[in-house]
Amino acid sequence: MDEIVDKYRNELQVRRGLSPHTVRAYLREARSLLEFLAARTDDLDGSLPALELADIRAWLAEQSSTGAARASLARHSAAIHTFSTWLFKNGYTKQDAARRLKSPKAANELPRVLTKEQAGQLLGLTKQLAADGEPLATRNWAVLEMLYGTAIRVSELTGLDISSISPDGTIRVCGKGDKERVVPFGRPARAALMAWLSVRSTVADGETSALFVGARGRRLDPREVRKFLSSLTALAGVPDISPHDLRHSAATHLLDGGSDLRTVQEILGHSSLGTTQRYTHVSAERLRAAFAQAHPRA
Repeated sequence: MDEIVDKYRNELQVRRGLSPHTVRAYLREARSLLEFLAARTDDLDGSLPALELADIRAWLAEQSSTGAARASLARHSAAIHTFSTWLFKNGYTKQDAARRLKSPKAANELPRVLTKEQAGQLLGLTKQLAADGEPLATRNWAVLEMLYGTAIRVSELTGLDISSISPDGTIRVCGKGDKERVVPFGRPARAALMAWLSVRSTVADGETSALFVGARGRRLDPREVRKFLSSLTALAGVPDISPHDLRHSAATHLLDGGSDLRTVQEILGHSSLGTTQRYTHVSAERLRAAFAQAHPRA
């Protein structure tokens, strides 16, 4: 099992150049399937010759029984499709067992977003808490202003180095599949960023090039961002959101403000315009809600 997983890791990292997050997810699903198969048979010798579609369906059924959502099951299926094809091409199985597997359709739920007023309330509070220049409070302000001001992913933000910032008010972001893009940011984010850079050296490990660091001076972990964001939303009296929800909010507000879909697609780093179009549905829902509340004939 370890040999198969190690070779598959090399395929994902080296040959396909997938992001570390995607590699971890795909390896987690691969190992989960192999462990499931090992528990079902006494003669799992590493070649997996008898892997069948029924085995994969049984594995998915077990994931579902533990409470996995439809969106999670859809991701599991996509990951196992890739793994099954790789197993077959490398001689571990006699067939591509997942070739005829139909992935469950994820529920097309609209993203959670803050209103512009709620976003302003959250960022205003974060700025107030940073007023005395306390380093971590200042960092939190800069992190949230940059997340909202650029609509980048939290993993992209924590991956930024000081050298990622350009004097022209843009940042170079390394996104999914190691694709680099340039994203602008506005004056509020610049003010917060300059405030953070003025105190960063008081907490940062001298060896790190990371733009944002944690309490121990090393590169900030996305989970830490989620933690302090949850605390700040509670203090600000706005809905509890994740860093990704803040990205959703920024994208929706860009469209509400008149930005065209292609520009938002480029800022977000979406490879497909269809992914970006989800945000037009959010804007339409908000428009309908405002109409229903205000129009006498709604």
